[in-house]
Amino acid sequence: MIRFEHVGVTYPGSERPALRAVDVTVEEGALALVVGPTGSGKSTLLRAATGLVPHFTGGLLTGRVLVEGRDTRTHLPRDLADVVGVVVQDPARGFVTDTVEEELAYAMEQLAVPATVMRTRVEEVLDLLGLASLRRRALGDLSGGEQQRVAIGAVLTARPRVLVLDEPTSALDPGAAEDVLAALTRLVHDLGLTVLLAEHRLERVVQHADTVLHVRADGTVQQGDPDEVLAVASVAPPIVELGRLAGWSPLPLSVRDARRRARGLREGLDAGGGSSPTHVRSLPAPPAHAGDHAAPAALLRADDVHVQHGRVAAVRGVSLELHAGEVTALMGRNGAGKSSLLWALQGSGPRRRGTVRVAGRGEVAGDPSTMAPAEARRHVGLVPQDPDALLYLESVAAECAAGDRQAGAPAGTTARLLRGLVPEAAPDQDPRDLSEGQRLGLVLAIQLAAQPRVLLLDEPTRGLDYGAKRRLASHLVAHARAGGAVLLSTHDVEFVAVCAERVVLLAEGELVADGAARDVLVASPTFAPQVARIMHPHPVLTVDELRPSLEVGA
Repeated sequence: MIRFEHVGVTYPGSERPALRAVDVTVEEGALALVVGPTGSGKSTLLRAATGLVPHFTGGLLTGRVLVEGRDTRTHLPRDLADVVGVVVQDPARGFVTDTVEEELAYAMEQLAVPATVMRTRVEEVLDLLGLASLRRRALGDLSGGEQQRVAIGAVLTARPRVLVLDEPTSALDPGAAEDVLAALTRLVHDLGLTVLLAEHRLERVVQHADTVLHVRADGTVQQGDPDEVLAVASVAPPIVELGRLAGWSPLPLSVRDARRRARGLREGLDAGGGSSPTHVRSLPAPPAHAGDHAAPAALLRADDVHVQHGRVAAVRGVSLELHAGEVTALMGRNGAGKSSLLWALQGSGPRRRGTVRVAGRGEVAGDPSTMAPAEARRHVGLVPQDPDALLYLESVAAECAAGDRQAGAPAGTTARLLRGLVPEAAPDQDPRDLSEGQRLGLVLAIQLAAQPRVLLLDEPTRGLDYGAKRRLASHLVAHARAGGAVLLSTHDVEFVAVCAERVVLLAEGELVADGAARDVLVASPTFAPQVARIMHPHPVLTVDELRPSLEVGA
């Protein structure tokens, strides 16, 4: 269905090709998972399969790409529209109508699908993706995850034979992600849909993949069975990392298979000794809870915060304290009110009722909504879900220099922070040419340059590979240890397990849980990370917690 024949792609002004000598084939009715480090060329591979490279992006395309026999060199993207559906990283960029129902129908209107058929397909997709309650909602009023589901639905209504998706679950809560992936898998199995999907949150999707395309840092691509490719890939989900550590072969790709393989490991933990075949020792003691010692200073205090968007009550009576030295994760379903709460805490977002106070250095600073922007930024920094909202200059270097000036920081501060977060971002690159993960890293560096005591982040791991997430986690933990407070809104349970000490859970705008991350995550079937599911009932969250307990090959 999709064939790359010795394909290379070099963008204008680039010294090295984004892809080189790519020879891979995706068969009809297969789900092909594209993996690789941030900035390796995954999005370029997807664009080449849709004709966007080179017709939209420019640059030099060598070799050829065939989609259902059509050569993308001679077929523009519009010539492939009846065969290929595309869902991009930022779904809002592709919206052309005002409401959910209109957006679902738009592609069919362009393809002259009969009205009666259109209505039936819209209803089917509304049910398939759980969008029925949103059908008349304005697209601009939806959360990022809701927009993501609408974007997927708008493509599915046109009934393409090939579906190309770039980070389709990045903005979805765990439950919604499972529903979307289950729907895609059903279409693959039942209707023979061919899916080419790039995703960084591999823990969500590896068990659904028929084949894996590993885009290496040098632009070459390795294709093979999922367990074989992931055994040597530069990126791997926790389940594969645990399998590598334990020496399992073949590698399990689902929690169910991993639990079977980990039976001896769990029994060894029950015994608390090293006598089992897997040479397990007792687990290290979990970190102390905040309540085990004197409470640290509250850097931000919110009382009875309410946020209203039209007739929608996004946040209802939330009271919350953020303490020095603490990384807190804000979690909940799509549309629970997480982004609305972050903007209200930062001061720029609407607040119908309630108070927010931030602590100054040595004295109470007051409400950030009443401060001048430059002053508020020194107290509370926010990295939004859409990084483009804060990027407007023509190069990474210019954005870094502007960040230094606005923060009153020494020259080079933002650039130094960026190198620690996203070392592959070149100073002369246009920010719009960066991947989504790289743009998020740039905005975070700009905010950190002002040294805010309270740092708020909205879905900060979108577009980041596992290595980039580890670097981000280190920066957030370091910020907290230096006396700051971090509140990050995220659906990435694996990231929360690595860096957060506390979890705050929102549901329909209300705070429904607030406790130690280990307690909240392990107790939830929805939000439990992979290792916790594999090791249940042992309260283990990450592979690193098991690393001292395994002596592979001993």
